[in-house]
Amino acid sequence: MPTSHVKRAYKFRFYPTAEQAEMLARTFGCVRKVYNLALAARTEAWALRQERITYNQTSAMLTAWKRTEDLAFLNEVSSVPMQQALRHLQGAFTNFFAKRAKYPRFKSKHKSRASAEYTSSAFRYRDGELTLAKMAQPLALVWSRPLPDGAVPSTVTVSRDASGRWFVSLLCEDPGVGPLPVLDTAVGIDAGLDSLVTLSTGERIINPRQERKDRERLARAQRGLARKAKGSNNRAKARVRVTRIHARIADRRRDFLHKLTTRLVRENQTLVIEDLAVRNMVKNHTLARAISDASWTEMRSMLEYKCDWYGRDLVVVDRFFPSSKLCSACGSLAGRMPLNVRTWTCGCGTTHDRDVNAAKNLLAAGLAVSACGDGVRPQRSTPGGRSSVKQEVVPPQRRRAATQPRG
Repeated sequence: MPTSHVKRAYKFRFYPTAEQAEMLARTFGCVRKVYNLALAARTEAWALRQERITYNQTSAMLTAWKRTEDLAFLNEVSSVPMQQALRHLQGAFTNFFAKRAKYPRFKSKHKSRASAEYTSSAFRYRDGELTLAKMAQPLALVWSRPLPDGAVPSTVTVSRDASGRWFVSLLCEDPGVGPLPVLDTAVGIDAGLDSLVTLSTGERIINPRQERKDRERLARAQRGLARKAKGSNNRAKARVRVTRIHARIADRRRDFLHKLTTRLVRENQTLVIEDLAVRNMVKNHTLARAISDASWTEMRSMLEYKCDWYGRDLVVVDRFFPSSKLCSACGSLAGRMPLNVRTWTCGCGTTHDRDVNAAKNLLAAGLAVSACGDGVRPQRSTPGGRSSVKQEVVPPQRRRAATQPRG
């Protein structure tokens, strides 16, 4: 069980003044420049001399860069976000050498996320007012919810999305996050397209299809963007119109998933889901748009960290487990079952709804894993060593095609 308070990020929108917006935009550019310079230096050192450059060496390089005439503009912004960029680069190389990620890539002015991270030495937070280094006025935050009582941010991340909205993320300890009372309930969760999730209890959560609601409006905005001349101001305005529609869709989707996953975690002690190969599924161009809109990967991520927060158990069943074709009544395995088959009758006489049957089978497999622990390998562990996510390994002869999406 977690013993210390969970660090949680609280994200708020804010409206900068013209001077603040200019300073922050300059900071974003300097952060990107320093990151790219350090990445180039580390790459060159390895390619020419087989030498690994450390964070301390890149930090010394930053000091030297500030003294040059060409890079003197780096002195105009706070040094803390640039130091943080070097730490992030060090983390990227650590993940690369540990084979957890690909080789770090250069940041693009137009495609990379515009953000800057400030540690406690580079901001002041008093009486609900946040003032960043080298700024005279506090940021005009929209407090959509209060911070925990007595919470003091340890890190502040300022960002601007593609539609021009400004956000600040305050990282602080939340004493309100902790294990919930232990329950005796468990649920199997089958993800799909018509129903976003089908529970082993028989309940269906209808897929809101957030992208479909704005599809016509989005298509009209994209056609307008395509007609504008490249490099023109009208094209820049049209691009913002498109990104605002995308942001609206993403906000609605995220809000719905947060409410759904929080409810599932609060109502159940054990949650069982399937390890879906979403990256392979979206190669099916007929269903790629619907699969992306369902956002199963984001839903799983939310379930993982919320189960970790609240002391719940999340069991992830192997993607090759034949949950749809296995009779939950007698255990017999049916033959090939295409996606258009929504109900089927087993030889034992039981008629199954495809999704409900899959959810029941997932629940049974997850409870077997929790009870005996056979064939279990942990996927994620808490700092205290407690594994909150488990996965069942199914024999190869029972595997099904990984590219077949849930219906």
